[in-house]
Amino acid sequence: MNTIITKYDDTKEYPRGHCVYMMLCADGSLYTGWTTDFAARIISHNSGKGAKYTRSRLPVVPVYLEYVTDRSEGLHREAQIKKLTREDKEKLISSDQNVL
Repeated sequence: MNTIITKYDDTKEYPRGHCVYMMLCADGSLYTGWTTDFAARIISHNSGKGAKYTRSRLPVVPVYLEYVTDRSEGLHREAQIKKLTREDKEKLISSDQNVL
C-alpha cells in the first residue's frame, strides 16, 4: 500500500458548500463522502458520530476535498469516486482537483 501524504491544514477555514471528500482512516482505508459543511463533518467523524464505516476506524484524516455545485452533483461525484481503484483514488488525492 502506498503512503498518502495529507495536505489537510486544521488551522485553515474551509467555506461551507456542497463538497465531496475522502478521509484516510486509521486502518489505512479511504472513506468517501458528501457534505455541505466540511469542517463540521470532520469533527463529526472523529467524535464517532459520523458514518458507521468510520466509527471503528478512528481517527480519520481528510485527504481530499472537491467542491461541487449542488447536492445532485455531489452525490453523483461521490458515487464516481467510490468506484475508483485505490490507485486512482491516490492519483485524485495528488491532483490539482484537490482543494486541500
